[in-house]
Amino acid sequence: MYSEWLFSYGTLQLPSVQIATFGRLLDGSADALPGFEQTMVQIEDAEVVATSGQTHHPILRFSGDPAHRVAGQVFRISSDELAQADRYEVAAYRRVSVMLASGQQAWVYVDARYGPPQSLGDAS
Repeated sequence: MYSEWLFSYGTLQLPSVQIATFGRLLDGSADALPGFEQTMVQIEDAEVVATSGQTHHPILRFSGDPAHRVAGQVFRISSDELAQADRYEVAAYRRVSVMLASGQQAWVYVDARYGPPQSLGDAS
């Protein structure tokens, strides 16, 4: 049932966002994503702002530098829940497949303008 791995470094870690997006709290474990840097993006979608309670969300830019690391949580979710996460994320984000510091392959939402090379995997 839970066949997908999703890495979150931002609002998808919030219990209120998980309930609104997935209808349940997710059970995650700490992990990190090397080769990326975190910055912030302004969110203009009123529904997303209402769900998260925040007008600015973290967003990742690919740097390629293995010394750069972003901490977060990795969650096991269903393919339907992954589609629900796609609907939650605004157009500034692009879902890509990455290798986490733990060696786990997972999906993550990154800056659509500054994502990794296509060879790392891309859902868009």
